[in-house]
Amino acid sequence: MVTNATRGLRRPNDPSLLLLTSLASGPKHGYALLKDVEGFAGVTLGPGTLYGALTRLEEQGLIEPVGSDERRQPYRLTASGAVALREVTSEMRRLARVGATRLRLAQVGP
Repeated sequence: MVTNATRGLRRPNDPSLLLLTSLASGPKHGYALLKDVEGFAGVTLGPGTLYGALTRLEEQGLIEPVGSDERRQPYRLTASGAVALREVTSEMRRLARVGATRLRLAQVGP
């Protein structure tokens, strides 16, 4: 189901989807997000991409800043962000199952 919250989260390498996935394991600041995304997805986000996506996600209510006394601003997933991530990953799993089933039936590939 495509909702306003999930409309832009369709590609597995979408920066917003990668950030939501990272934040699902707990609050992180920008540098920690960059390193985590690079570690689990092999995708290197530039600072402009990172902060643009964080701004959009915050405006959509999918993430929120966590109070900090430090120079770095951590963010966390909101309840709406968790719902959006759950919906998108469910759709991706469904697509992967259909693709795998069709490949087996067609006996295509390795």
